[in-house]
Amino acid sequence: MVKNTPFTDKHIALGAKMAPFAGYNMPISYTGINDEHAAVRTNVGVFDVSHMGEFILKGDKALDLIQRVTSNDASKLTDGKAQYSCLPNTEGGIVDDLIVYCLEENKSYMLVVNASNIEKDWNWIASFNTEGVEMLNISDKTCLLAIQGPNACKVLQPLTDVDIMNLKYYTFVRGNIAGIGNVIISATGYTGSGGVEIYFEDSNNAANIIWDKLMELNVKPIGLGARDTLRLEMGYCLYGNDIDDTTSPLEGGLGWITKFTKDFTAKAILEQQKAAGITRKLVGFEMIERGIPRHDYLLKDAAGNTIGKVTSGTQSPSLNKAVGLGYVSTQFSAIDSDIFVEIRNNLVKAKVVKLPFA
Repeated sequence: MVKNTPFTDKHIALGAKMAPFAGYNMPISYTGINDEHAAVRTNVGVFDVSHMGEFILKGDKALDLIQRVTSNDASKLTDGKAQYSCLPNTEGGIVDDLIVYCLEENKSYMLVVNASNIEKDWNWIASFNTEGVEMLNISDKTCLLAIQGPNACKVLQPLTDVDIMNLKYYTFVRGNIAGIGNVIISATGYTGSGGVEIYFEDSNNAANIIWDKLMELNVKPIGLGARDTLRLEMGYCLYGNDIDDTTSPLEGGLGWITKFTKDFTAKAILEQQKAAGITRKLVGFEMIERGIPRHDYLLKDAAGNTIGKVTSGTQSPSLNKAVGLGYVSTQFSAIDSDIFVEIRNNLVKAKVVKLPFA
């Protein structure tokens, strides 16, 4: 059974192209990916990302549990701060990437996980819960809208009673939006264009009220197609494409969220990997010759030897050129290295570039 979000009927009424994604009926595009992408880069757009998972962890041992299962150092979090992290598996791969929100220091946290991994992540974290931490899965009753773009906070500010114009990156506040109370307004998002994400419970018609108010303010609805091109231009990883159970955080360029100052799952494996040096690395590349890289296309050297594979690729709407992410043997990972994408049995030239692309 494909699930709906509280906004599904709104998407259909707006003429969105719908498709199943992570078990949900989701909007892929409304007016076209390029048009929606440009709206977020230059103005403001709203994404329904209510398919994402949210867990609450509460109690005296909540932080201890989070520290054991995540790679980043959650002890640095104080009330109102959030942190990007990942859940390493026992082999040093990645169960999922997530955001940890500190609701009450040392007492209460919200973990936001990928939609396709809700059950997997819940079971994984629960398997380490040996100290009786209270765990609540609030995914099904939580709405999540990402209002993104350089004008997002300016448009949203008149609807709320808290200052969001000066909200620092990866911090959050609680307040009212359009008369709906207890909304978490977070300066996070996966577009690289600024803005906020808002979490609220779908009670008392809250979803309809907030969505309709955003439409009155001419906030453009954006589908998952543009969400993908926006995150790719920033070089942000998508779980299942660029990182997964077989890729380590160090290989995926996530060494910055891997803190060896604490104990966590697979710490010893990742320390050993860091000391020995990784043999493959996730890189960004842009096409020199004509062609669009796609997921799982092979990456080769000039002699035609396989050196890796593409994990994500697209025609960048902002740059008007084809770009991609992929794992390559470390010796081909330096900026300006020439690599080749095998497209329909042809070797199409590309070069490794610094991220973000845009």
